[in-house]
Amino acid sequence: METTGIEIKTLATAAIAVIGVELAMGVINTYYSLHPLILTGLARSIQIILMILIVSYRGDGFSPIGLSQTGLVRGLQKGLLWSAGFGLATILATLLFFLGGINLLNFFNTGFPADPVRIALLLIVGGIIGPIAEELFFRGLLYTYLRRWGMIPALLGSTGAFVFIHPVQGLAVTQIIGGLLFGISFEIEKNLMVPLIIHILGNLAIFTLPAIV
Repeated sequence: METTGIEIKTLATAAIAVIGVELAMGVINTYYSLHPLILTGLARSIQIILMILIVSYRGDGFSPIGLSQTGLVRGLQKGLLWSAGFGLATILATLLFFLGGINLLNFFNTGFPADPVRIALLLIVGGIIGPIAEELFFRGLLYTYLRRWGMIPALLGSTGAFVFIHPVQGLAVTQIIGGLLFGISFEIEKNLMVPLIIHILGNLAIFTLPAIV
């Protein structure tokens, strides 16, 4: 795992850019009252562009954050395998809990919009754009920077920050499991495409589950 590819000034610049976009979108929303998904989609898209520019400006390419042209296809394949394995484990765990009288599906009943436009926004923004922005920052930048102090600090630090930006009532079990899974897969495969694919497919599954069950 690359331990010197991300410097503190790169991480700090990216963090300032991400926070700045959030603040700017908050100000814009006070004047235009955009739909939350549209606002989030705009914010995440701008953040993705800014993070890519910041990483590119350093001149080291994207290899330090686990992205390279030669590894994209391999990362996609590995991501699909990890997603299949985690999906199977989730199904087995759900069945075991169900036999014990606990229906885990109730914890994922996040609601599903009836409007086709809102469905498309939910899947595009929450299922694709959001995960790309989050994996670029939390695994590509933050995890890689913290990795110089070892896997555990990197895993706990990136997961803690990931959970922090997802405020939920009670224990954020889904976010904790997700953050740990994304970090571990990134550590093992050394390819950002792997947690990115897991994150995208996981979000899409969670968002579409209420429409299926």
